[in-house]
Amino acid sequence: MAHSKQSKRTRATAIVKRLAKEYPDATTALDHVDAYQLLVATILSAQCTDERVNQVTKVLFDRAPDAVRLHAMPVEEVETIIRSTGFYRNKAKSLKGTAKMLVETFDGRVPESMDALLRLPGVARKTANVVLGSAFGKAVGVVVDTHVRRVSGRLGLTEQQNPVKIEADLMDLLPRQEWIVFSHRLVWHGRRICKARKPRCDDCILADLCPSRS
Repeated sequence: MAHSKQSKRTRATAIVKRLAKEYPDATTALDHVDAYQLLVATILSAQCTDERVNQVTKVLFDRAPDAVRLHAMPVEEVETIIRSTGFYRNKAKSLKGTAKMLVETFDGRVPESMDALLRLPGVARKTANVVLGSAFGKAVGVVVDTHVRRVSGRLGLTEQQNPVKIEADLMDLLPRQEWIVFSHRLVWHGRRICKARKPRCDDCILADLCPSRS
């Protein structure tokens, strides 16, 4: 077991270096100018493409550029704007609940701690990690989305399926200073090379490190 753990850590170190060279500018694809916008966009991104979210938030942020105005907006108006992101009723309910708590509990500002963020409606660890990492530069955890889950599994960095357990494995393997950017790079790699249905193994810079290479 110790040998397996050490070999996994060695492989993770090599993967980190290659991804850093290949994707030096990797960052979130969600358009935002502040923590509030990133929080809203991330809530909307559940089971929806970033491209669609960016189209929707362009309209939403024009009408509700901050938590105060989102709190004041009728839920029906929010539903209409975000309808194309899917699950729009649940998402609108989460956004309205989050805006209410931001205004009433946090003076209209997005809190900068995991515990406080997890109190917001519709916010789980993934969303909280996105906001803490990309808006505040705080490495509290590792964002595990569908790309990170798929690619980290294929690379043999985790055998887990549960996102919280995958996150724990990655946090254990990676130095803290890599936690934020590693997710971005794995997402970029997942979108461009290690695709869900047909991974481009012949074009992959990680092919010789990958136990799943086809």
